[in-house]
Amino acid sequence: MRLLAACAVAVALVTNIQAEEVKSGLQPGQKIGAFFVVKCAGANEDGVKVGDELCYRCRYGQSPMVMVFTRNADESVASLSQRLNELVEKNTESKLKAFVNIMGENREQLEAQAKKFGEANKLTQVPVVVPTEFENGPANYGITSKADVTVLICNKSSVVANYAFGKGELNKETLQKVLADVAKIVK
Repeated sequence: MRLLAACAVAVALVTNIQAEEVKSGLQPGQKIGAFFVVKCAGANEDGVKVGDELCYRCRYGQSPMVMVFTRNADESVASLSQRLNELVEKNTESKLKAFVNIMGENREQLEAQAKKFGEANKLTQVPVVVPTEFENGPANYGITSKADVTVLICNKSSVVANYAFGKGELNKETLQKVLADVAKIVK
């Protein structure tokens, strides 16, 4: 009987561990800080040249914005980026902005990947960048290496929603949740 009880406890603990969500990045209510990036592609007419180093967070100021921090450029991130591109284009009155940060180990490879990603996905409104702190994004943002994709939805210089996805967790269903929160900041 004790063995059965011990097994039940072990199963419950494993289930709780598996159900634990990835926590990454600034949380709702926290202020967003400055950080520098290198523009690699996208946002063709934003006045920033490919190769320029700047702070897009600062450039966008108090505007509603979506910051995507990703360790891959797969189909799910492409879908998110394309949808954000459409939303930015449709919501010029609310001044919605977005940018995609590609992170990883080798800055030169990341910049090449970001350029290819931006061009392949025709991101005319959304810049694709590599943070100068390229391995895990800006230190003051607390992006964890456990998160494959972190999405920060911000307005008036504060985070209003945070989504952190482990590998393979950004899918059609979770994408709809992210987009629903983006819609809230453009009303």
